[in-house]
Amino acid sequence: MFPTFTGTSRRPRNVNLSGQRNTNPWAASSWSPSASGASKTVAQAQAERERRQKERDELNAARKLQRVWRGHKGRLSFKQTCREEYDALYSRPIDNGSSSRVISALRLLLMLFDPSQADDQRRLDLFIVDLGRLGPAPSNFDLFSPSSWDRLAQLIVGALERCVYTPAHGYLYHSLIPYSNRRPASSSQALLGVLVDIVKRRPVSVTSILSRYYKLLSKYFEQSGKEGISAAEDVLTKAATAPLVSSATQGMPNLRAYQAFAFSFLTSPNLLILQRNPAQIAGCIDLQTLSQSVINTYSEREHSGALSKNGSLWLLAHFIALNRAAPTSQGTKYLEALYLQLSILVDDIRIRYGRQGMIGEVDNDDGDASDKVDANVDDSASLSTWVLNQLDFLVDEDGISELLSRFTSTALSSDRLSEDASLLAGYTLVLLRCFPSHSDDIKMRLFQGDITTVDSAGPALMPSVKYFWKAAANTSIFKSITQPRTQQQPTSVVTLLQPDPVRDREWRTLLLFLELYNFLLRITDDEDFLPAESQILSEQSPTTVRIRSSGLNLTELKQLINFLKSLSFPLYYNLPDIMPSASRPTRLNSLMGISSGKSPAQEEAKAAQSSFAGIIGMDVLGLRSASTTTMRSLYERDSRRRFLPADFWLMTSKFDMDGFISAVVLEEQQKEQMDDDDASDDSDGEELDTFHTYTGQRLSRAAQIERRRRLRRVQREQLLAQVGPKLEILRNMPFVIPFEVRVQIFRQFVYLDKAKRRGGHVDPDRWRLSVISGEGGFNGPTARARDILGRHSARIKRGQVFDDAYEQFYPLGDGLKEPIQITFVDQFNQPEAGIDGGGVTKEFLTSITDEAFKPGPDGHNLFVTNSQNLLYPNPTAFDDLAEMLRYCKVLENDVRWRESMADLAKRYEFLGRVVGKCMYEGILIDKAFAGFFLLKWSASGQGLQTDYRANLNDLRDLDPELYQGLINLKNYAGNVVDLSLDFTITDEVRGPNGEIRTITRPLCKGGEEIPVTNTNRPLYISYVVKHRLVAQPYRQTRAFLKGLGSIINPAWLSMFNQSELQRLVGGDSSEIDVEDLRRNTQYSGLYAVGDDGIEHPTVQMFWQVMREFQDSERRQVLKYVTSTPRAPLLGFSQLSPHFSIRDGGTDEERLPSTSTCVNLLKLPRYSSKETLKSKLLYAIQSGAGFDLS
Repeated sequence: MFPTFTGTSRRPRNVNLSGQRNTNPWAASSWSPSASGASKTVAQAQAERERRQKERDELNAARKLQRVWRGHKGRLSFKQTCREEYDALYSRPIDNGSSSRVISALRLLLMLFDPSQADDQRRLDLFIVDLGRLGPAPSNFDLFSPSSWDRLAQLIVGALERCVYTPAHGYLYHSLIPYSNRRPASSSQALLGVLVDIVKRRPVSVTSILSRYYKLLSKYFEQSGKEGISAAEDVLTKAATAPLVSSATQGMPNLRAYQAFAFSFLTSPNLLILQRNPAQIAGCIDLQTLSQSVINTYSEREHSGALSKNGSLWLLAHFIALNRAAPTSQGTKYLEALYLQLSILVDDIRIRYGRQGMIGEVDNDDGDASDKVDANVDDSASLSTWVLNQLDFLVDEDGISELLSRFTSTALSSDRLSEDASLLAGYTLVLLRCFPSHSDDIKMRLFQGDITTVDSAGPALMPSVKYFWKAAANTSIFKSITQPRTQQQPTSVVTLLQPDPVRDREWRTLLLFLELYNFLLRITDDEDFLPAESQILSEQSPTTVRIRSSGLNLTELKQLINFLKSLSFPLYYNLPDIMPSASRPTRLNSLMGISSGKSPAQEEAKAAQSSFAGIIGMDVLGLRSASTTTMRSLYERDSRRRFLPADFWLMTSKFDMDGFISAVVLEEQQKEQMDDDDASDDSDGEELDTFHTYTGQRLSRAAQIERRRRLRRVQREQLLAQVGPKLEILRNMPFVIPFEVRVQIFRQFVYLDKAKRRGGHVDPDRWRLSVISGEGGFNGPTARARDILGRHSARIKRGQVFDDAYEQFYPLGDGLKEPIQITFVDQFNQPEAGIDGGGVTKEFLTSITDEAFKPGPDGHNLFVTNSQNLLYPNPTAFDDLAEMLRYCKVLENDVRWRESMADLAKRYEFLGRVVGKCMYEGILIDKAFAGFFLLKWSASGQGLQTDYRANLNDLRDLDPELYQGLINLKNYAGNVVDLSLDFTITDEVRGPNGEIRTITRPLCKGGEEIPVTNTNRPLYISYVVKHRLVAQPYRQTRAFLKGLGSIINPAWLSMFNQSELQRLVGGDSSEIDVEDLRRNTQYSGLYAVGDDGIEHPTVQMFWQVMREFQDSERRQVLKYVTSTPRAPLLGFSQLSPHFSIRDGGTDEERLPSTSTCVNLLKLPRYSSKETLKSKLLYAIQSGAGFDLS
């Protein structure tokens, strides 16, 4: 490298201008940098200059210290002189009526007073006594200038801060001051009285110390409340409200004072005087201004960051109590302030309120983790009883009724209607998130309420559901989404979901309407859903009138469904555009090589602070869930009782249907790969970092866990939308795709799963061969191969098929998907002749279902049937078993009790696997399940957000008598209280000897004490329906669905509704297509078709007879051969094994016989069509089959 930039290697000249010679031969040469004589001179000059500057700074600092000390010493000396003068002033006697000493004393007191000095506190007491001798405050207020009174007020506050003591907090300020220097509490009353007089006359006197002033008062409120000093209550009330009085110069209430009152006073936990009598303060303040101060503070995020969660909760509780005590409406400001406070506290209220065990079911999504909060964080402590009472008011009947009575919508214009509805909607939505256990109560009370609307025609009452429908349909979002497709832009929904204050208000209105309307659907039976105009009851109950007046007509229903379809579709299909890559989950970012530069904790904290529609913690997924739930409820009702055209739900124009199936299959493969990757990534055990809300408040551990779980769900949904948008449509909106296409997709999914699990060997024999060759090769199967094949083999005794199968195959788990080998044995345990080539497996599975689903005392009592012979899990199975165990003297905490209960659950689980195995192998079973039970199959693949929700109409399939009784109760026009009903229900339990015993269970906490009234009648009906359809058969249904889901992916089941699932299990109920059956029939023996392609004459006669048969007779033939009277959904080409006909001999007296295990008809060679027809009819009507061979 060259030492210079010239590019030359010549040594530069060394010119020494310092006059000094370098005599050190080892010193740095000119080739290396060194300090020359000139540079040394400059450095020395700089050092000298810095030294002189330091000396000057030290001198100036010394002068300043001396000046400060002289000033301090002078002030001390001056104060001491003032004290001596003050003491001399009070050492002389003076007339009681003279004010000269007070005037002189105040001047001296303002200069000498030090609150930390006990002598100065005593001097202040002398002045206060002297001032009191002059008479009431108004007469002596002109003695001093306004500024002197202001300084005196601040001086008194400082003095009073020395004497307030609470056991929990000690002295309020300067707790390190010796006790001898503290003011005795007994002397504070006179000071407080003077302070109140000053502040009443001059509210601005404490403006600069408002926070200190109200913190001081909060301690006095606590102390006086505990001591029960009634005389002090009036003084303290005046002290608390005095700064809030509007001044003549301002002409309006002091917002700054109200802000200090709210955030320095109402946040205190022990305002006992206020809590005992909130009306005393509420009558002296402007509650609307208080609401405005809360709104301003939280909206601008001022000071709220310093608030603890406990402080915010106490502010909320006191705010509610003050407004409850107000005799008149406070307008919408109260609602807005309440909405903001609840929004900020939503997670903490939900967790801490739910932990108290209030009415209804506590949300268990948090699992055990929600209870394991940080012991060092007192904010996670239980809520006090008084706070709970205030929060209860928000959700009880009086609170909702008062809310609606205070809320008047001035709907003179559509914009005003939307704004009013949005405010009420936002508040109600936050209320639902804070109190999930009261969700139905809130919706029911809001549903029963009327909202006063004021328009050009004057005030009128409108049902709340109808009001929100009118407001929702009037929003620009609704109009934009429901406009014709030719006018709609492809990205309109994505654009509408972007943050915008106006659109946020509209989204809140739409969200609440969906919540209320979905609740209405649950309590509406089919007769009231779309009642005919001629169907008018002579005497209707108020509940029936309310339901019908709140419902939508057919035109409005079509409009709503079109909106829901157009909204929900992009929320699934275009979710990556709606939730952009900035919020992609960390794992997806890493896969794509994207790094956000933020830690996971920072990402989670950012996600936790997100909001949708202005509601903190809500996201687009919440909107999608509400939209999907309502849409599916309408679709299920339309599936049960058609009111829309058959193709109304289809949206095939959104897809390229030619390549749709292959595209979906590819997405399924990608999703399985993603699931395999996720199986190894379990980050739930990560250490939780400290979360903070947007106000800077620390979250409790329980709230952290909930927010982390919420974030994980968002990330999961984003990932699914990235990988499989079509799969998401099929899982959540399957009705937009034709049923036949979905069946083909289902069979493709099953085939792919078989190929994956069996290493590409779908055929059972090839799979067994691969196991042997893969494990043993030419030397024969190894012990491992024999173990695998042995676990998939069983010896089954006829007559106890289910028990033997359960004992031998339950340990397999999802291994039941693989081919199984069945050997039937007789009563002597000798194997029956025959080889299982697939037919024995089919017979085995159908035999299990025949035996396990058999109702009555001869069956296993796992399932029962309704009046239509539709199957559903026995609701009392576990209760019956418990009764039997008690009869046998087995205690509930005994191991035998737990084992017996677990065994029953395992039997339900195994039966679910058997049904799943039949579907997996394409084996149809002749069993019909109740519609409400099949709906649970479909809901099992949709996640918790759209889980099965019981409705009144589903009860008809379970208990027609109870259904009719509830309908009569709903339509009862009299006073329901006269029926002496309460919120309990009676379950019947069968004892070991067949006797029936009744058990009364509460439908909610304290249900025995809650009478059923005309008002809460819909809620009672909803609770009864939920108990019968969900709560009572919960363990049975959960176990069965667990087994079914281990064989058939629940997401695949969610592609079908209840009637479609029945067809998937038992086959198509449409008319038998003889020609399709003929095309897919195989012939063997003498009936095998030769090279000429001509069928045997007997076979030709058979098909002629089949064409002449009625459809019922064709079904009998089909059941006679295949054990099921229905055809496969995709035609007889899907029948496994194929329908077969074989020569049955020449004896024309012999009846046709079958081998149902292989779908084989053994048909004798009859000479005439009449003989064949008569023999075939006799055979199918006699019920015989395999035994005739």
